[in-house]
Amino acid sequence: MSENYTGLPGLPLRLSAMQVLGFKDPDEGDWGRLHALQYRELHANSRVRILGHLLAVLIVLLLYINTVPWILLAAWTLAVALSVTNVVKSETAMADLDQRRMTRREFDRHSVAVSAMASSCGLSLLAFAPMGSEVEHFALWTVVAMLVAGSALTMAKAPMTALLWAGICGLAAIYSFVIEGAWVFAVASALFCVIVSSGTLNAARIFLTARIAEAGVAEKDEVVSLLLREFEENEADWLWQVDSHRKIKAASPRFAYALGSDSKSVEGKRLVEMLAGSKWAKGDLPASVHELADRLKRRESFSNLTVQVEIGGNRRWWELSGTPTFDDRGSFKGFRGVGSDVTEQRESSEKIAYLARYDTLTGLPNRMMLTEALGDALRYADQWKTRCAFLMIDLDRFKAVNDSLGHHIGDKMLAQVSQRLQSVMSENEQVGRLGGDEFAVVIRDAAKPGYVRNLALDIIAAVSAPYTVDNHTLYIGASVGSALGPRDGNNVETIMRNADLALYRAKDEGGGEHCAFQPTLHSNAEERLKLEASLRNAIGNEELEVHFQPVVNAKSESVVSFEALLRWNSSSHGFVSPAKFIPLAEDTRLIVPIGDWVLREACRHAASWPDDIKVAVNVSGEQLLEPNFPKTVVRALADANLPAHRLEVEVTESVFLRDGRTARQTLEEIMALGCSVALDDFGTGYSSLGYLRTLRFSTIKVDRSFVQGAAQKSPESLAIIHAVVAMAQSLEMSTTAEGVEDEEQATMVRELGCTKIQGFYFGRPMPAKEALSLVVRRRNIAAA
Repeated sequence: MSENYTGLPGLPLRLSAMQVLGFKDPDEGDWGRLHALQYRELHANSRVRILGHLLAVLIVLLLYINTVPWILLAAWTLAVALSVTNVVKSETAMADLDQRRMTRREFDRHSVAVSAMASSCGLSLLAFAPMGSEVEHFALWTVVAMLVAGSALTMAKAPMTALLWAGICGLAAIYSFVIEGAWVFAVASALFCVIVSSGTLNAARIFLTARIAEAGVAEKDEVVSLLLREFEENEADWLWQVDSHRKIKAASPRFAYALGSDSKSVEGKRLVEMLAGSKWAKGDLPASVHELADRLKRRESFSNLTVQVEIGGNRRWWELSGTPTFDDRGSFKGFRGVGSDVTEQRESSEKIAYLARYDTLTGLPNRMMLTEALGDALRYADQWKTRCAFLMIDLDRFKAVNDSLGHHIGDKMLAQVSQRLQSVMSENEQVGRLGGDEFAVVIRDAAKPGYVRNLALDIIAAVSAPYTVDNHTLYIGASVGSALGPRDGNNVETIMRNADLALYRAKDEGGGEHCAFQPTLHSNAEERLKLEASLRNAIGNEELEVHFQPVVNAKSESVVSFEALLRWNSSSHGFVSPAKFIPLAEDTRLIVPIGDWVLREACRHAASWPDDIKVAVNVSGEQLLEPNFPKTVVRALADANLPAHRLEVEVTESVFLRDGRTARQTLEEIMALGCSVALDDFGTGYSSLGYLRTLRFSTIKVDRSFVQGAAQKSPESLAIIHAVVAMAQSLEMSTTAEGVEDEEQATMVRELGCTKIQGFYFGRPMPAKEALSLVVRRRNIAAA
């Protein structure tokens, strides 16, 4: 066992005879601390020792008063008196060893003093025995043996003392018996001294074991007392105690302060009543107070029991530990324990738990809580053989609002969306926010036919109503995808994935729709992944090709430009419609490298056309947000040696909604190069006269849907075309009518005032060589 902090050897005690006597240092512990235990109480037996020696001297004087010269007896008596006085003086000097360590010098001085005292007594055997009779000799030995035995008893704590007595006096006795031929007594004397010495050593070990144990207990008691004092002085912790009737007793000041009172005021009051506060009279006790009362009633120990208490009208949280106490007869006395106020920790942990399960912006359950709710719904459906459902909601056009007006507007709109979603929920549904502009609903019981679809339509209607945020009137929509459990999946992950696939299908159909999961959506998703993988390698595999559709002058019908249109003939999928792969390219941002390639190819082919023929290239919003896009345009023109005025960049209105400032700045840089900019699909998106006023567009393109509507005599379409043409003329811009398919439509848009026409009537998209041939052929016809 290692040395403990008392400086003493550990228990069980393992000391050799030399270590007990003091000749060697102990293997563990301190020599001075150890032997201080042996010698600190020797002074208490000084009077007994003096009386014993006085009695022995008197007996010896009586034995030899007639046979030994008085001068010798007087000298011996003086020597005994001086030696005893020296020993008493030495032991008195060590009376304070309970407060300090013993020094080796003290040990040596005491050993010399004891040796002198033992020698004076042993000297009587050598000096007086030869002068007296054999009987007087035996009587003298009896007196000396009594002194040896007495020292063994009174000085057993310090075995060195008893050993010196036995050794010196024993040797003197043996020698005195041997010279007289009393061998039996010589042997008996030797055995007596050996027994005394051995017994003294054993007694010393027992004494040291007891003292070391006492010292350890005393020091532990002191440590406990210190800890209790520190505990009481701690501002957050206290000791509490109740009697057998569960009434407070011996209330510490700290405990009384925690109760909002003083020790005298709380003494004798019921603990549970004090903790319950105003709720005691109402009988509406918190569950934790009930549990505490039950533990006290059943006399059960408890540890770290968190209890909701009311102190001064305020709710607090305490952590209590308590143990029942009993008297010596085993009778129940009450409870004693410790407590602390953990309100701050509790509130902090509650806040952390809330943040882990709720969305801070909307206050709705977050993804983790929705996942747990869906798991519970699946178990409920399995237990009662019913169906549950999971709806995923994505906000249509929210990103445009967020990017154009800022995140603070977007956040306020999300808060309003969450309120609207909660307004259409019942107890059977739980709505939450997955993140960004995605929400979800868990339906616990969706067995009723049409239940899911009706709720989805209610959600779409609620979300699609106008919003007023900071004086802005805003419009967004919602797309909803749903999956049923366990039909569409028997675990949370599968249900959520399938609902996401259904949501993607709803978005793909234009938004504002609800789509239920169908097994075919899996194959569509797999096909999309394969298509994306092929599209990433399309440029490298030379599968992409740029076709060109002619744009003609409305009056002369001569070709004035070509619009570059991308075609993809995949080695794995065959011909892929642009309506299919262009959105995929935009979603995956592959549109940036593909768009750059189209720009370079269009410029390269246009360089071989007549100088008055322009080329129009569609540019996506992703490309415009690229910081180096103007440099990309410059490089494409330079590589093809194409004048900048022959390149027209076409953009849609949507590019201004994500990051309008960056888009305008990029277009202004492009126009500064000498390129023209056309606004495509005008009127189909988020039309705003603001960017028409700030940006000098060369052309406004009227979408084919209006042309087709006007051909069918739609008043709305005719009015829109009239308005666009009038506005373009006032802004000195040209107008291009898209989607013209026959002569009648061409005549109509010409009469409406459009300056350019594009459509199948004048030519379908064609390879670059055919485009050049078309220009040459039309010019030859015109010349003829």
